[in-house]
Amino acid sequence: MIQQVIVVEGKSDIARVGMAVDADMIATGGFALTGKTIEKIRNAYEKRGIIILTDPDGPGERIRQRLTKLFPKALHAFVPKSEASTEDDVGIEDASPESIRKALSTLRIRQMEDSHLFSAADLFEASLTGQADSASRRAKVGALLGIGYGNGKQFVKRLNHYGITREEWKKAVEACEEGSSC
Repeated sequence: MIQQVIVVEGKSDIARVGMAVDADMIATGGFALTGKTIEKIRNAYEKRGIIILTDPDGPGERIRQRLTKLFPKALHAFVPKSEASTEDDVGIEDASPESIRKALSTLRIRQMEDSHLFSAADLFEASLTGQADSASRRAKVGALLGIGYGNGKQFVKRLNHYGITREEWKKAVEACEEGSSC
């Protein structure tokens, strides 16, 4: 059983994550978090720690940002959008148990201080910006690093705030260039 409580968006997410791992979970009920839900999450955060696992879409990212402000030492797990999508939906409820387990095996903590280790030039040099296939390459490198997808600016911010090292970066970019993941 996972020690931390996993925070997801809805009941369908709870059902899907439950197929992948043995863990306690709390559903936010979407972006309109109630005081009661925030208090439940706060209790879990203080007693056991929490893992934020929101949908890989805009609303999921906004929920993640709000929870991160409230709970700055929360752990983060990211399921790549490509592994959590159907023809007409994107969400944790659409991810395979294997994808969820993989995301939970690569937990990150958001550091409030920017490491300033990475810049837009790093993304350009690795063809993660400025190329026709840059968005898909960023998605794949983000999946390898366990930080999810973001546009160029968001991606640099994630690299600098989720403790990514130059060694991890180099390994992920090389794997992408070798074609094993990109």
